[in-house]
Amino acid sequence: MGKIVGGFWMPHDPVMFVAPTAPGEAVSKRVWGAYERCAQRLAELEPTSVIIIGCDHYILFGTHCLPRYVIGTGDVDGPIESLPGLSRGVVANHQALAGHIVTEGERSGFDWAVARSFTVDHSFSIPHQLVVRPAEQALGRELPSIPVYLACGVDPYISLPRAAQLGRQIREAVESFAADERVVIIGSGGISHWVGTAEMGRVNEDFDREILAHGVEGRLAELIAYDNDEILSRAGNGAMEIRNFACAMAAVPDARGEIIAYEPVPEWVTGLGFLQLTPGSTGYEQSPVMPT
Repeated sequence: MGKIVGGFWMPHDPVMFVAPTAPGEAVSKRVWGAYERCAQRLAELEPTSVIIIGCDHYILFGTHCLPRYVIGTGDVDGPIESLPGLSRGVVANHQALAGHIVTEGERSGFDWAVARSFTVDHSFSIPHQLVVRPAEQALGRELPSIPVYLACGVDPYISLPRAAQLGRQIREAVESFAADERVVIIGSGGISHWVGTAEMGRVNEDFDREILAHGVEGRLAELIAYDNDEILSRAGNGAMEIRNFACAMAAVPDARGEIIAYEPVPEWVTGLGFLQLTPGSTGYEQSPVMPT
């Protein structure tokens, strides 16, 4: 039987790679250091595989096809973009587990869109290359990584409650998997940011800390209660990516969180939050992780 042994929220800000020195050395060091701490903590969980919840940015999908949620079940490579410091290459997928998630979803009312050949973008590749790969080096073994993409870049968006339901379905599928898998799930996204609008560069620190507090206290119901208009007005179109957080949080049993780092960085156009999710006292064997 498999299990979700933990999770993370982390950003996937491409501007970090385009303008790495823009916010100043101290801020840059804290952000890059947060990825390093996430990699260390991922390795400490001794996972056998990883699921990364990302989202399209009108790069992979467009007017021709906008799936609400899709999973890569076959060959995976990427990123599709050319960003300094990110190398394009083949990604080891866990095809058996990905296929099992699809099959179990069909039995419980989740009609997955399936990509049997999938080129990911930076929402997958940044956490994969900055966190998963260093964890692989620390563990001395490969961590197959499954890409899941939710519609939170452009409308029609997957709803927040549906994103959470999807996370629960992923957990149930992992738990019914025959092999003894230890899975870590990563919700990849920024918090407040405005993309391609007149307000681009604005960061709402109050909103960001509110979202992180929901993660710390395990308040999934509050996290999925925001309506789209509130998110857009308070935190911008980029903050629709909190759907990825909701999906990851719902996948971790009775999740509680610990903030690893938070930086509001207008120069990188995003509120950057890093949080570790740990199963609570009613989930598996771990104890809750509370903020320090």
